Amino acid sequence: MKVKICGITDVETGVMAVEYGADAIGFVFAESKRKISEKAAKEIVVNLPKHVYKVGVFVNESREEIERIASFAGLTHIQLHGDETAEFCQSIPYPVIKAFSFQSNEQLTKVSDFPAEFILLDSPKGKYRGGNGTAFDWHEVKIELLKEKKIILAGGLDAANVENAIEIIKPYMVDVSSGVETNGVKDFEKMKAFINKAKGTH
Repeated sequence: MKVKICGITDVETGVMAVEYGADAIGFVFAESKRKISEKAAKEIVVNLPKHVYKVGVFVNESREEIERIASFAGLTHIQLHGDETAEFCQSIPYPVIKAFSFQSNEQLTKVSDFPAEFILLDSPKGKYRGGNGTAFDWHEVKIELLKEKKIILAGGLDAANVENAIEIIKPYMVDVSSGVETNGVKDFEKMKAFINKAKGTH
């Protein structure tokens, strides 16, 4: 099972996450308590191994700005967490992760033909798009509607529930941010426990 640790804001945490086994590191360039500058993101990226996905998270940003930041910081994947259209996704010259807040299976049928390499299923929106630390009912998801896609599961995951979530959804990757934090700061022990649990599940 692949694991993405999102909302990384410093070199040490990014390096440790990868050491523990993270396959992807997420940098939030949208409004969030974990927002990072492109300069800080670049500093982290240069310290990460080549094979690790360096994912930039954007919400309703212009294509020019996304491309500028991606090129400067050395991103490998773009995660779109806003109201971006299919046409917009297609215009991005990087592999795209398109995030959707799960509302219904009817919505998933529309999502299935979205031009994105990955579909990220997140909890319904809170104050910020994503990173709200709340889970949704995975049993409600008719995952066969997305069988053509690589699914990334997010929303309220932590070391206690990630095995159950993987069993139900069988995603390509799981994505965590607040679930590995203590008082809003990434907690190394929690990151390690989460990654071990996720990777131990087949």
